[in-house]
Amino acid sequence: MSTREHIVRGFKATLVSRAIYMVSSAVLMFVLARWLNPDGYGALYWAIGILMVVQLFADLGLGKSTARYVSEYREREEGQIPHLLRSAITYKVIVLVVVAYALLLFHEELAIVLGDPEAAPFLAAGVLFVVANSFSGFAMMAFQGFNRLGYSAAVQATSGAVRLVVAVALVLLGFGALGALFGYIVGYAVAGTFGLAVLYWKFYRRYEPAPEYEEGLSRRLAEYSVPLTATRSANVIDKRLDIVLIGVFLPSAAVGFYQLGKQIVDFVLAPAESLGFAISPNFGEQKASGRLEQARRIYEESLTHTMLVYVPAATGIVLVADPFVTMVFPQYEGAVPVLQVLAGFVVLQAITNLTSDSLDYLGRARHRAIAKGVTSVANFGLNLLLIPTVGVVGAALATVATHSVYVAVNLYIVHRELSLRLGRLARSMGTICAITAVMAVAVWLVTPLVSSLPMLVGAIALGATTWAVLAVASGMVDPREVRAVVRSGEGH
Repeated sequence: MSTREHIVRGFKATLVSRAIYMVSSAVLMFVLARWLNPDGYGALYWAIGILMVVQLFADLGLGKSTARYVSEYREREEGQIPHLLRSAITYKVIVLVVVAYALLLFHEELAIVLGDPEAAPFLAAGVLFVVANSFSGFAMMAFQGFNRLGYSAAVQATSGAVRLVVAVALVLLGFGALGALFGYIVGYAVAGTFGLAVLYWKFYRRYEPAPEYEEGLSRRLAEYSVPLTATRSANVIDKRLDIVLIGVFLPSAAVGFYQLGKQIVDFVLAPAESLGFAISPNFGEQKASGRLEQARRIYEESLTHTMLVYVPAATGIVLVADPFVTMVFPQYEGAVPVLQVLAGFVVLQAITNLTSDSLDYLGRARHRAIAKGVTSVANFGLNLLLIPTVGVVGAALATVATHSVYVAVNLYIVHRELSLRLGRLARSMGTICAITAVMAVAVWLVTPLVSSLPMLVGAIALGATTWAVLAVASGMVDPREVRAVVRSGEGH
C-alpha cells in the first residue's frame, strides 16, 4: 500500500469515527442546551472544564510519547515495543492513582476556592471521569503510534455513541447536569476498556519481546513526555481554562454561551482534525527513512486543501451565525458574537490540527512546547484582562489573538524542517481568498432574506455550491482526482 493510500485509508477511518463522534456530540449539545437551559448547561461544562485541567496532571504527555516511540521502533526494533507499552502503562497507573486520590480528598475545597461550593458533587464524580478519560485517550494515542487509525477511530466512535445514549437517558430521567456528566463517564469507560483490550490482544501479544530492554529507553519515554506535557498544558489553558475563568468572573449562562460557540466550532473542525491525526505518523516514518521531499509534498497538499475548505467555512460562519443560533437555540443569543469571533479560530485551529502532531513525529516537540507555553501564558493573561472588562466575547478574542502567534511559529518550524515552497503556497492562498470573496458576496446578499430554517439551509447550500463551482473552475479541485482517491480508499 502506498503512503498516499495509507493516509487516505486512515483519514477516511478517522473521519467516519469523527463524524459519529461529532454527530453524537451535536445531538447531545442540542438536547442538553434545550433541556438544561443556559445556566444548567454552563454549570455542566464549567465542571468539565475544571476536570480537564485536572486531567492534564493525570495524563502528562505519556500517550503521545508512547505513540512517538512505538512509531519509531516499529521501523527499528519491534522487540522493544512490549517493553515500551509496559513502561507506559506503569507510569500512567502511578500518576493516575496519585491525581485521582488527591481529587477525591480535596474536591470540596477545590469547589470552594473556585467560588462555587455546589460544584463539589461534580468534582467528586470527576474522579471517575479522569480515570476513564485517561485510559480512553491513551488507547487512541497508542493506536496512532502503530499507524492503525481504524482502532483509534473505533475507540472515539464508541465513546461518543455510548456517551450520547447514557447522558440523554439520565437527563430525560431527571438527573440533570450531574446525570449528563455520568453519561460522559460511562462513554469514556466503555471506550477505554475496549481500546485497552484491543491494544493487548492485537498488538502487545503480537510482538515477541526482545531479550533485554534497550538501556535508557524507559527514561527517554518519560523524558519526551515532558515537552509534550508542556504543550498539553498550554492546550488545556487555551481550550479549558478560559471556560473556568468565565465561570469565575461571569454567571453560568455566560459559560453556556461560550461553550455552545466552541462546540459548533469543534463540529466544523472535525475533518481537519481527522486529516492531521491520519497524516502525522507518516512524517515520523518519512524522516526515519530520509524521504523529506515526500513529507514536504504531503504537507503542502494537505495544507492547501485544508485552507480551501476552512477559509470559506469560517467566512460562512460569520455571515450565518446570527440566524443559525437564534433559530436553533433561541435562548442562546449571547453565543452569536462569540461564534463570529471564533470563526477566525476555525482557520487557525485547522492549521494547528494539521501541523502540531506532525511536529511531534518530526522530533520538534520541545520547540512546539516552548511556543505553545509562551502563547498560552499570554492567552491566560488576556483572559484575565478581557473577561471582566469585555465579557464572554473577551475570551474568544484572547483565543484568536494568541493562537495566531502560535500558528505562525508552527509554520516556521515546519518550513525549517521541510523547506516548504512558499511561492507556490502563496499563489494557492490567493486563489482560495478570491473564491472565498465571491462565495461571501453570494451568501451576504441572501442572508437578510432568511426567516426560517429551510431558508437558512438554502443560503448555506448556495454558498457551498458557489464554492464548489469556483474550486473546480479554478483547478484547485480536480473531480477525477477526488474520485480516484475515494476509489483507492475503498479498495483497501
